[in-house]
Amino acid sequence: MVAGSVDLTGCFAVVTGGYAGIGKETVRVLHERGATVVVPARDVPKATIALGNLPRVRVLPLDLADPASIRRFTAELQDNAPPLDLLIDNAGIMATPLLRTAGGHELQLATNHLGHFQLAAELWPLLRLAGDGRGARVIVLTSGGHRFAPGGVDLDDPSYERRPYDRWQAYAQSKTANALFALALDARGEAHGVRAFSVHPGVISSTELSRNLSLADFQAIGLRDAEGQMPPALAARVKTIEQGAATTLWCALSPQLAGSGGVYCEDCEIARAVPADDKSLEGVLPWARDAAAVAHLWDLSERLTGTRFTL
Repeated sequence: MVAGSVDLTGCFAVVTGGYAGIGKETVRVLHERGATVVVPARDVPKATIALGNLPRVRVLPLDLADPASIRRFTAELQDNAPPLDLLIDNAGIMATPLLRTAGGHELQLATNHLGHFQLAAELWPLLRLAGDGRGARVIVLTSGGHRFAPGGVDLDDPSYERRPYDRWQAYAQSKTANALFALALDARGEAHGVRAFSVHPGVISSTELSRNLSLADFQAIGLRDAEGQMPPALAARVKTIEQGAATTLWCALSPQLAGSGGVYCEDCEIARAVPADDKSLEGVLPWARDAAAVAHLWDLSERLTGTRFTL
């Protein structure tokens, strides 16, 4: 078990999307080890039912695609809140039709990246407090699906205002942004005791992430064959929800990562860097670790969200 016998008494964590799939399993383990956890939720009744009556788990409303909702959440959370030891950016959507936020941003980028960028910025004072003490960690869930966006984030047209929309490319762009954000945040947070990591949880057997997708959608990118079956190489890598949450928990809790940060992790270890033409299902591709893209995405995210980190 990744969490082992670690005692998280006194640990304060926020886990987005912590009421379904690997997010719920992450919350369960953190709570089991003694942590107090806040779960932001777009559907508060659903989250409350899913999490039961766990005594140290609190559900608060939050819509990551709505900047005003994020501001309300962080204002409520920071009222008498302790230092924030763990921020786990787990929530996400995948391969949706073209949808836009009220601000005009493509919904996958807005939900998966921009919302978490704003959330981390507004929770930065609490992360700093923990960082000045025993240290804080921010875990950003990315995906091996970042390989579907060769070249990474389109910094000139991130919301598909001029180019044709492709649901998988848009998902991959948002997941690339997640990995780049962890790199950028770690570089800024290291001096303050706040480290950031990106996590590819793997191919999970059953989650709500694929609720918008048909068999044809998966077949179009080679994730299902003509009979609707997974290719053998992919099927061999399918994980249970518990296994999928393991790398998140490893990055959040492992002493092996003390003094480290900014790394892309999978299978409870730091992933290898692979070249742009790599055809395997493992590793992190160049556009998800490009230094120039890291800097440009940070500037773009500040501009699109109207949010700045008070470092």
